[in-house]
Amino acid sequence: MAAFDFTPFFEYAKQNGITLPEAAENHLTTYGNLLLEWNEKINLTAITDPEDIVIKHFTDCLSLLKIIDPKPGQSLIDVGTGAGFPGMVIKILRPDVDVTLLDGHQKRFLFLEDLQNQIGIKAINLHCRAELAAKEKLYRERYDFATARAVARLPVLAEYCLPFVKPNGFFVAMKGPEAANELNDAKKSLSILGGGEASLITEVLPKENTRAFIRVKKVKPTPEKYPRASAKISKTPL
Repeated sequence: MAAFDFTPFFEYAKQNGITLPEAAENHLTTYGNLLLEWNEKINLTAITDPEDIVIKHFTDCLSLLKIIDPKPGQSLIDVGTGAGFPGMVIKILRPDVDVTLLDGHQKRFLFLEDLQNQIGIKAINLHCRAELAAKEKLYRERYDFATARAVARLPVLAEYCLPFVKPNGFFVAMKGPEAANELNDAKKSLSILGGGEASLITEVLPKENTRAFIRVKKVKPTPEKYPRASAKISKTPL
């Protein structure tokens, strides 16, 4: 069992006025240890140092709450959730939010189901390709927030994510140092898909780590023909 020092995590939360549940540290410790255990069987993360897991996974995901601040009962879909970042961390920290974890790889849900069973917190686990799920009435334009971390460049990612968002909801992409260039390249696609004004926000994390967020408000419904097939999205971004 690895030991995790959550001091920078809680300091960041305090500095930013984010209230955390009492069980957060216990749940995230279980998360971290299961992540390391399962990572020996399936590739879930390249980050395996406990200090880096706390900062580069857990605190990074925590910072999303500063950007979206969801109300109780609001809904969020994490597109391409992988090992549950950021969606499962958000569900642990805000169990009053309706979180859907979407991924096309079934093996990742074996890990997430194990985690959910051990901590007693359940998200909605949706094993499906994003471009297919977004065509279904059950999921299309249902969510207050859609988010994704390290999935694709913004012109591509927008077509996967914005169809899930309700008008007046938000698409929030977690990005790296190329965020400004990606946003510039995605202006056309965001407009076509129903997005309005986009904001670029940079957040400083512990140990001089940074995270860029691109937050887009959905101002009108996405045209029915989007998202297109995956090959078209990748080959000819809007």
